[in-house]
Amino acid sequence: MAKAAVTDLLQAWSRGEPGALEQLVPMVYLDLRRRAAAQLRREGREHTLQPTALVHEVFLRLAGQRRLRFEDRAHFLAVCAGLMRRVLIDHARRRLRQKRGGTLCRVELDFEPEAPERRDLDLIALDRALEELQALDPDQARLVELRFFAGLSTEEAAQALGVSSRTVKRDWRSARAWLLHRLSPEGGPAA
Repeated sequence: MAKAAVTDLLQAWSRGEPGALEQLVPMVYLDLRRRAAAQLRREGREHTLQPTALVHEVFLRLAGQRRLRFEDRAHFLAVCAGLMRRVLIDHARRRLRQKRGGTLCRVELDFEPEAPERRDLDLIALDRALEELQALDPDQARLVELRFFAGLSTEEAAQALGVSSRTVKRDWRSARAWLLHRLSPEGGPAA
């Protein structure tokens, strides 16, 4: 996908030019679907949402927005990361309500493919922890959203945030350590 062409179409869509979205969708669809599939693989086999449905829900939510301004592809992916997060959280909450307190939707806390240690994580607990992190450090919370929910690389996240890759790596280590502690049994909220 030509990044310049995507950026041009994103900016045209932001200006409200007719047909820009229809031209954009085929250029970004497969990338978003791949990212959605990777995210859903972390959720476990019992997850009922499919990658195609997740991407379509993201596009529906995007289409419903009136004042979106996209700077470039990285900014678009950042917005999509936030929307994917909301869709997954909404889906997990609906499932919980349907089961009336049944088992939680599980997702693996595997922020980096080469990470040797993997553990399951409750998606709703992750959302709550991200809200707490948002209050402490909004930049780190945004970085987690970009890396975890949109699957952005270090370089892509740096571009989306307008910082250096070195800053992203440092903040990533810090945010990941904070979340791992916060989501551990001994790191949970005080009762």
